[in-house]
Amino acid sequence: MKPEQLPLNMRLRDDASFATCFPGENGIAHFSLQAVSRGEGEQQLLLWGAQGTGKTHLLQAACHLAGESGRSALYLPLREIKVYGVEVLEGAEQIDLTCLDDIDEIAGNPDWEQALFHFINRQRLSGGALVMTATENPRHLPFGLPDLESRLQWGPVFQLIALNDEDKIQALRLRAQRRGLDLPDEVAQYLLRQYPRDLAYLMDMLEELDLASLSAKRKLTIPFIRSVLTQS
Repeated sequence: MKPEQLPLNMRLRDDASFATCFPGENGIAHFSLQAVSRGEGEQQLLLWGAQGTGKTHLLQAACHLAGESGRSALYLPLREIKVYGVEVLEGAEQIDLTCLDDIDEIAGNPDWEQALFHFINRQRLSGGALVMTATENPRHLPFGLPDLESRLQWGPVFQLIALNDEDKIQALRLRAQRRGLDLPDEVAQYLLRQYPRDLAYLMDMLEELDLASLSAKRKLTIPFIRSVLTQS
């Protein structure tokens, strides 16, 4: 199955952009990724970090930025597409920017490791850019193909550092501001105290609250949030 034949659920989120992503301690990684997206930086990057460090958001933001820069881009979440077989990588080297999410998902699978190895070689020869993510340092992933491990480090490797609580508040404020939503400090603090601190979870919650606020024509207050979230 070639890239253009992938299911529609591979589409990018509309709100995935660098403008809605607070970098925290990851400023250099964000800057480098934006340069790659515009075709101005390294040909290959690898970002690794635990769940909740924004890897998927960054890859999709990179694809959006590439498109805005007049470049073709492809986002492939390996966790979801690996069931379609290694054919999904065929011809992808013709695309200006390819983003492979969760490469650790295919570690230990000989067919996928070989396919990724050859794809990286083709991508390098074609002149296209490649960005990959993993949950761990690629040196510690259980790949059985030694040559693949070396290919993964052909470009800079960045560890993504999870945002601390203050950074998460800043990230929530930034996302709220982009949505035209007023997020008072006490409300942001309440969300972090009462609900899981996973940033993706908090962002989804903010979207739900924004829709409820628009529907009810109410400002975000703690009592209003309680009434909305107890019903969901």
